[in-house]
Amino acid sequence: MSKDCSKLDESGTALRPDGTYPGKLNKIINLFETLPEDERRETLVSYADNAKKQEPREGENFDLVDVRKDEECMDTVGVYLHVDENRKAHIRMTLGPEVQTLTRAMTAVLCKGLEGSTPQEILDLPSHFVTRIVGAELVRIRSQTIYYVLTRIKSICKVYLDRQRMAAVA
Repeated sequence: MSKDCSKLDESGTALRPDGTYPGKLNKIINLFETLPEDERRETLVSYADNAKKQEPREGENFDLVDVRKDEECMDTVGVYLHVDENRKAHIRMTLGPEVQTLTRAMTAVLCKGLEGSTPQEILDLPSHFVTRIVGAELVRIRSQTIYYVLTRIKSICKVYLDRQRMAAVA
């Protein structure tokens, strides 16, 4: 998606030409926006509890794997990217035992919400929608944690796209 043809939402976030966020992300955003603060936090905890379901499955192959511990995170985080023949991204993640609940929740949200997007759509997606999911208070308190997973996913998509461009030139 080129930046020229993308629409912007009220916060300036890039949208697909049809006015939606990539994949299932729009549905997740809409769900969280309807919840009162206490239910929003309960739902985030529920997503965190399901983060293990986003781990690589037996027999899956990946185009890129990035497993490391960063300063921003309490433990090791692995990001696994497979781009299928239709150029759709499939992201899996592994999280060490010390990774915080909010990071686990964002892992599940983003893996589910970005499933089937292209690497370029993921890379073009600004982070403004995160506040709509977790709420302004948690963003203020835990800002590094909240954006960490999205930054890692974008990073692996950028490396993938850079490699594709280099291969096309060679």
